[in-house]
Amino acid sequence: MTVNRQILLASRPTGWPTEANFKLVESPLPRPGENQVLVRSHFLSLDPYMRARMDAVKSYAKSVEVGEVMVGGAVGEVIESKSPKLAKGDFVVGPLGWQEFAAADAAAVMKVDTKLAPPSVYLGTLGMPGVTAWVGLIDICQPKTGETVVVSAASGAVGSVVGQLAKSHGCRAVGIAGGAMNCEYVVKELGFDACIDYKAGNLHHDLKDATPNGVDVYFENVGGETLDAVLTRMNPFARIAVCGLISQYNASDPYGVKNLRSVLVNRVKMQGFIVSDRMELWPRALNDLGTLFAQGKLKYRETVAEGLASAPAAFLGMLRGENFGKQVVRLV
Repeated sequence: MTVNRQILLASRPTGWPTEANFKLVESPLPRPGENQVLVRSHFLSLDPYMRARMDAVKSYAKSVEVGEVMVGGAVGEVIESKSPKLAKGDFVVGPLGWQEFAAADAAAVMKVDTKLAPPSVYLGTLGMPGVTAWVGLIDICQPKTGETVVVSAASGAVGSVVGQLAKSHGCRAVGIAGGAMNCEYVVKELGFDACIDYKAGNLHHDLKDATPNGVDVYFENVGGETLDAVLTRMNPFARIAVCGLISQYNASDPYGVKNLRSVLVNRVKMQGFIVSDRMELWPRALNDLGTLFAQGKLKYRETVAEGLASAPAAFLGMLRGENFGKQVVRLV
């Protein structure tokens, strides 16, 4: 193995990205330096935040420059180590990018237990998406037994964990997802109490029926009209964790929220968050998630694309909501 394949950002998108914004290249196999490891990635994670990183705008993290490897998490096997902390054969997860091999600082990756869960799960339920769900729900929203928790993008990598965590804390979990099949999965397999198909065209009516006692907690992944609809159902002193606004990432004319008055009238706490800001919470979150997973109380589903070359198309499909559960790319 002397060649590494990588996907670079070829150009910045205007509105919706296309496959032309990416470029597949070959480069020499990287060599690890002192306190580094060489990792052969087995699975690449595709996540909505990557769309924002393609733009040259001020944000919470540096944009990917044109010509650079696309940013992204991956899980893989250490094939060479120059660190006493990791050995050849260990599996690790970290920000390895859209490439087949990566040389990374040992401190920048985390060893994972492939006996507890398959490697790809550490990119979803037991990885950044799972911790995102935990931080937004448990730390920010602090759900109480008997409360109603609503989560958008409920069949996705983050939303599916939010609802299951809510149930584990004695709450009523209501999902919002696209399509009857996704909603059936959310209720019958993930154990939500109800799920609203926003594609059915009756969001306001169906949300009212599913939340007869109003909404105490809302975990926001979508924004736009979905946020507006949920704002009409908020209870006094409700909490909203703003994790993502995927409906707005490619919008040339962003949606203007109309029901913001509800935040004032109901004294709603509304907080945006980035999970990497709360690294001190990751050990506790991962411990809780791992315990629930080992007990069979955290279920998941993945959509798997095959091969690095498939990553751009899979990424665009994920942005359009074509994935079912966590979107990953199998590299090995």
